[in-house]
Formats: sequence, structure tokens, C-alpha cells
Amino acid sequence: MSSKFKRLLKLRNLMNRKRPRFLRHLWWKFAKFDEVWRKPKGIDNKMRQKLKGYPPVVSVGYRGPRLVRGLHPTGRKIVIVHNVKELEKVDKEKDIVYIASTVGGRKRKEILEKASKLGVKIANP
Repeated sequence: MSSKFKRLLKLRNLMNRKRPRFLRHLWWKFAKFDEVWRKPKGIDNKMRQKLKGYPPVVSVGYRGPRLVRGLHPTGRKIVIVHNVKELEKVDKEKDIVYIASTVGGRKRKEILEKASKLGVKIANP
């Protein structure tokens, strides 16, 4: 992994820590509104107008560096595996494996055994 890549991963981590929680407009006023993000679309909506005193709105500037977007914190590409056959296609140097949530106990055990033989890193054993 190059020093530029490591620097970008560190930068992404810093940006993630500084990024605010994006909350739905008026979530504090009505119990029926979850805190889940919804884009404010009203013509007079103060949040959409980005006025002072209102929660921040999702925008381009909060995004992380393009080269490390969607990567695991170790800098490896995330690969979701459902069976042993898919595990054999994984590059152990560049990829990190997540076993799919739909995989049961028996198959999970087989995947873990095969991964240890191949030397593949599994993020959720």
C-alpha cells in the first residue's frame, strides 16, 4: 500500500469523525418523524435554504476521497462471500472477505476452514 493511499485512508477517517449526523427536518418536533435523513424540498424550508441554526444538509463537500471510497479501513476491497466456491476467487492480498448474513452455521464453518487454508482475511468470523 502506497503512502498516498495510507494518507487518504487517514483523511477519510478524520472526515468521518467530523461529519455531522444528518437528521430529517422537524424530527425534533413530531414523534411520527424518524431521525432518518430525508431531503428538505419545501419552497420555504429553512433547512433547504441552509439558514443558520438549522441542521446541516447532505451535500457534496462531506464525501470522502474517491480512491478510498467504499474500502475497508485496512484499505482492502470488501468482498461478500456466500459459499466456498466464491472464496476461491478472492485475491488474498487485495481483498477482505465478509461472510454473507444469509449463510448458516455449517457452511460458515466450511468457509472459515477454507479461508484459513488459503490465508484469506475474514472480517466477520
